[in-house]
Amino acid sequence: MKRPRTVAAGAAAAVAFALAVAPAAASAAAPPAPPAPTAIDLARTGTFTASGTELNNPDRFGVKYINDGETGTRWSSDYKDDAWVQVEFAAPSPVHTVEIEWPNACARDFQLQTSTNGRDWTTATTKQSSTCPRVDEIVIDSKTPVSFVRMQGTKRWGNFGYSISEMRVWNGAKPAPVPPAPQLPLVPLPVSVTEGTGSFTMPSDAGIAVTGDGTDAAELLADVLRDSSGYELPITQGEEGSVTIRVADGLGPAGHEEEGYVLDVDADGVRLAAATAAGALNAVQTLRQLLPAWSEGDQRVDIDWTVPFVSIVDYPRFAHRGFMIDTARSFYDVAEVKRIIDSIAPLKLNRLHLHLTDDQGWRIAMDTPSENPSGVDFGLLTQISGKTAMTYNPQGALMGTELGHTGFYTKDDYREIVSYAAENGMMVIPEIDMPGHTNAALHAIPQLNSEKSTPKPLPGEQTTPHQGTGNVGESSFDADNPVTYQFIDEVLVQLAELTPGPYLHIGGDEAHSTSRADYTKMVDYATARVAELGKTVIGWNEYGATSLPQDDAVIQLWTGDGGNVARAVQDRGAKVILSPANKTYFPQKQDTRQPQGGLWACGGPCTLENAYSWNPAKHVAGITESDVLGVEGAFWGEFIRGVDQAQFYSFPRVLAVAEAGWTPQEEKNAAEFLQRVSDSGPRLTLQDVNFFPTATVDWTASAAPTVTTTALDAATRAAAEPGTAQVDWHAVVPATSSGEVTATVTWSDGETENVALAADRGTDIVRMTMSSPYSGQSTRVFADPGVYTATLQVSAGGEVVATSVATVTLAAVDPVDPVDPVDPVDPVDPVGPGASDGGEAPGPSGASQGMPASGSSRGDLATTGAESWPLAAAGGAAVLVALALILRRRATQD
Repeated sequence: MKRPRTVAAGAAAAVAFALAVAPAAASAAAPPAPPAPTAIDLARTGTFTASGTELNNPDRFGVKYINDGETGTRWSSDYKDDAWVQVEFAAPSPVHTVEIEWPNACARDFQLQTSTNGRDWTTATTKQSSTCPRVDEIVIDSKTPVSFVRMQGTKRWGNFGYSISEMRVWNGAKPAPVPPAPQLPLVPLPVSVTEGTGSFTMPSDAGIAVTGDGTDAAELLADVLRDSSGYELPITQGEEGSVTIRVADGLGPAGHEEEGYVLDVDADGVRLAAATAAGALNAVQTLRQLLPAWSEGDQRVDIDWTVPFVSIVDYPRFAHRGFMIDTARSFYDVAEVKRIIDSIAPLKLNRLHLHLTDDQGWRIAMDTPSENPSGVDFGLLTQISGKTAMTYNPQGALMGTELGHTGFYTKDDYREIVSYAAENGMMVIPEIDMPGHTNAALHAIPQLNSEKSTPKPLPGEQTTPHQGTGNVGESSFDADNPVTYQFIDEVLVQLAELTPGPYLHIGGDEAHSTSRADYTKMVDYATARVAELGKTVIGWNEYGATSLPQDDAVIQLWTGDGGNVARAVQDRGAKVILSPANKTYFPQKQDTRQPQGGLWACGGPCTLENAYSWNPAKHVAGITESDVLGVEGAFWGEFIRGVDQAQFYSFPRVLAVAEAGWTPQEEKNAAEFLQRVSDSGPRLTLQDVNFFPTATVDWTASAAPTVTTTALDAATRAAAEPGTAQVDWHAVVPATSSGEVTATVTWSDGETENVALAADRGTDIVRMTMSSPYSGQSTRVFADPGVYTATLQVSAGGEVVATSVATVTLAAVDPVDPVDPVDPVDPVDPVGPGASDGGEAPGPSGASQGMPASGSSRGDLATTGAESWPLAAAGGAAVLVALALILRRRATQD
């Protein structure tokens, strides 16, 4: 889709200038040499063959995917070290460079071989690697034409085969990559974005006008902006406001009314339109990303609150865009869950999946019913297994940095989470895992411990011991025990009453201690009971082979080839949620330096690029896009304790999950995505998200001021006492520590100073922390009224990464002077963006052109507020105005 950029006009002007001056020089210069021919990718038109295919499934893992141009598909070999894949060219050709993209199961050792006939092979190079996944780029530079190039495996990285998403063979030097055009910092990327030139600046008296069911969206926007801007932002009914939110039938994108929206920004203001309250909320989440990142902070900053001119038409690709929290292995209390919601809702994730029970703990209170033939005390579930959690592995080593957190949700706690999630556009999906992963229930309820339940109680005990290890598959309910079904029934009934959403998740995974017949018997009972309760059942992919309710079941795939999933789709009309472990599981390590997390899902680190490069519609052979309900990131709790660690292991990869669920596949671009992730760094930091410092992201920095002044009144002027100005500087410089960040300030009167910037925490992969915002302070004393500017330059590693300009207005106040003007400088309260009671001065005024200049990538200057040269001009003009006013006052007094 075409996306006009604000840089286009400048580029066109530069080209026109070059063409204009070229003829004059051309007559004297020699004719330019013809350009070197551009190298071509021989593999794109070649024919691939391989020694084998994973699971003998060419529809899912065949060689046809290795040159299809999509990094989200892949060829995977059978599970042999000596597996190979080769390409035959359309015609013999020299070979210069070979590129191989390994999405997960890569080669530890392999050879690149060439051949002229496909029988006799020459080893061009041998490659050994210590990381996976990765991209290998190997220069052969063979001038002799060949017809074949082969990747001959020597040693696999893990137990799986080799997986290659793309293999490119260049006949000359690989063309330099074309850098992506500047991006708006939007994640997930909208369906359609048309950028204009210029921006709208919200005035200090901005209001939000609402028609229809848009009040909740307006409240969210106002809550975000009030603290950071200092504006009151009143919400009124009607269509007259700096921001208007209209909700009515027919206002959303046709065919996508449920969550779609339209957003337009021009010189007249910001207009959001949707057919539903959910669509309006999505529009506000996009608007938040268009505003300066400092809007997400909790203190006022003096900048221009600009929104770039843009027109957006948007709606989600999939209805389900989820995030799962494993509360069973390590508990998250209500406040912590709210913080997680706050971090994922701006990404338009709309499902919160709570994994409430597992072997290690039971997290939801259950009441004992009045009719209770088995005598089960349901209160024991939380009295006993609410106090257990993850502990040590079977060898006695601590799992994670500390013991798992214990606790549980009362029914009121759960209702509070459901309500808070709904306010943020999210539906809660509760999961009670069964018939495996049930040790916590067996540990609490004696009646569930019967002949075929596992594991067994110790001698003299009534219940099985607590299981705090990471082992799976050791527990099971007894399919022949009537109490099992009363227990399942009562838990599902109470959970359905608590949950307004349409879904109940029954788990169903890794029941290795349950026979197939017993598994089917218990799962069939649970799925039928969920249907009787008027809910739609969800389960992990293992339950897909049971008798699912016709046209009313969802399968959540996490592993395997999806064969039973495809059959359930075709035979039972099931829908699919995709949570493939190698794309969406946390806390799989993103970097081998991370102290916690797993490596099993990707056969090595699960990188951000890997999380982005897949197509949900093609992940399972035999299902189409219409069969996919959505995607979900799953955060498991074996190793991780608390929200800070949870975020460090899920962000920024959860941004890739959000884009997989929202953005059309044809609009996805990995290079552009990385740039948008980079630009999201300051916003995530100010949202208090403790994200991982991904090495392949060139993180953007940003800075902003808060100005406080004391006025020069008649008494202080008579006593020759000066006025003072204090500037509190704020900076976000991701992936740094205090010792790396320095700052200098240059004042418009020539004064310069160094400012010490400090942060509460720095970036430390071992300690699992991202740097928090930096702060510092400048204080100046002035003898004369006037307008002064201060320019902050923030450097990291000796390189300027962000700039910010503060405007200080010192007004001369004479209460006995009846002719003192009130414009452009108010004698009591300075006016302009960011002004508030207490004499706090505004930031720079005036709309900036193009994107809001609130930060920069490393090496690029940026300003907070207006650009430097118009600021200087504005400051100079303001000084002349102030001087004229002083002369006028003196003339009047004389």
